[in-house]
This record gives sequence, structure tokens and C-alpha cells, in this order.
Amino acid sequence: MLKFIEEFYYGNLDPQARSTKQNKTVQKQMEILMLNEDYLTENLSGESKKKFLEFSNAWSVVNGESNLDSFIMGFRLGAQFTYDTFVNDEAPFMDLLKE
Repeated sequence: MLKFIEEFYYGNLDPQARSTKQNKTVQKQMEILMLNEDYLTENLSGESKKKFLEFSNAWSVVNGESNLDSFIMGFRLGAQFTYDTFVNDEAPFMDLLKE
């Protein structure tokens, strides 16, 4: 991709804008989650509904933070691969042809 950094700066790259159409297993599980959340939200009342919604919201926050952490760690790992590839020339064995 040309001008990768510029596109990233302007927000034209969105790693989250992906679909589960290729992964039928995940798509099915997401459907189950949505159907059950809708069912529980409609059928629970009072304190039970409040606790379920608190659980759902807390899980969303924890899941989002976990995804952010994975993104950051993956980005750092990729940067380290790049650094090691282009900057570091150490290897476990000596190059006998250089001597």
C-alpha cells in the first residue's frame, strides 16, 4: 500500500472494519450471543435485568481492553520483527566466509 503512514494518520485504515462472513463458526456464535442477549433483556426484570445488563456492559469493556492490548502487542511484535530483519545482523553461528 502506498502512503501507508499518511493513510494511517488520516484514519483511512481501520483494522476493526472486518467481517465474519468467511468464518461461519464465529458468525454462528455471534448470532447465538445476540439472540440470547435479546431474550434475556426482554424476559428479565428488576434486579435480575439490572445485573445482566451490568454483566454485559462490563464484559464489553473487558473484551474491548483485551482486544486493544492484543493489537498493541501484535503491533510491537511486528515492529520488532522489522527491526530485527533490517537492523540486527546477529546470528547464532559465525559466517565462516567473512574470515
